[in-house]
Amino acid sequence: MQMHRTAVGLIVGVLLLQCAPLAAAPAPLAISPVFHELVAFSLPPGFKSAFEKTNGSFYIREHIPEGESVDKWTRMIRLTGTKDLASNRDATPQAMLSSMAAGFRTHCPETFTSAVLGPQTIDGHEGFEMIVSCGHVPSGSSAYSETAIMLAIKGSSDYYTLQWAERGPDSPRPLNLDNNYWIRQLELLRPIRLCPIVPGEAAPYPSCVGK
Repeated sequence: MQMHRTAVGLIVGVLLLQCAPLAAAPAPLAISPVFHELVAFSLPPGFKSAFEKTNGSFYIREHIPEGESVDKWTRMIRLTGTKDLASNRDATPQAMLSSMAAGFRTHCPETFTSAVLGPQTIDGHEGFEMIVSCGHVPSGSSAYSETAIMLAIKGSSDYYTLQWAERGPDSPRPLNLDNNYWIRQLELLRPIRLCPIVPGEAAPYPSCVGK
């Protein structure tokens, strides 16, 4: 009788293992060489790289959902880099985002709102988070709202920003910001890493993947 119960237990155990949900695989890292460092973050499923450009001391790379375009999108992950800004004693992550927020506001002075989330430490580097939002952004014969959570990071030589932006219905008034929602969106991009550029190393940059 004891042997029968043991056999049944083994069968039940095997069935439970077969039915148990598999752990979700970690999102792949999107890694970009940006001036003096590699910048890496988790890229959620369903996003594609849509645009990348270096213009002098400024770098930008944009990811959008599959099936969308850089002219018409619902969500965007944007990485930027500003070369050698870390050597400027007056530059701080907070000052950088405040300047970006002021530029954002020019597109929607009547419907702009923002939320300061505060300092962050990113892979040992000084950072700062802020949310900015436009209720009304005109675009040809139509209009939309746009909100973004922005993270600025002071690298060893350069400054970087990572942004999660979303567009939605047009609003004649500033949007009500759900800070917790936007914090969760940025969490989808973690881990966020800054890695040294190894001479001669090419994508997928194993030194940074295995950090």
